[in-house]
Amino acid sequence: MTSQLKPVPDNPVRTSVRFPMKLALHMQSAQGELDAVTENISSNGLLFVGEVLPAVNTRIEFTIVMPSSVMGSARDVTINCIGRVIRHQIQGDIKKAAAVIDEYYLKA
Repeated sequence: MTSQLKPVPDNPVRTSVRFPMKLALHMQSAQGELDAVTENISSNGLLFVGEVLPAVNTRIEFTIVMPSSVMGSARDVTINCIGRVIRHQIQGDIKKAAAVIDEYYLKA
């Protein structure tokens, strides 16, 4: 049975639909290499969770591997992105950061 992704409900402030996806995220920033996990992704950005977060306004370069089942392709697709962290939020012990995607390219 194939599960379908359902978008996160609309928020009038948001410009893109968010899709809840937990994917490994490897990024480079002025702080060095960091690993995190996405919480949701849109065409404009993402929300991610990590032990160490890049500072707000930090430029980040990151890769996300989208599963073939999500992309409708024969193989997983690697998305290479350049973006910047726009905010942090803490929920209990969980550290989250939101980032916008300024540029991206796909690698099949």
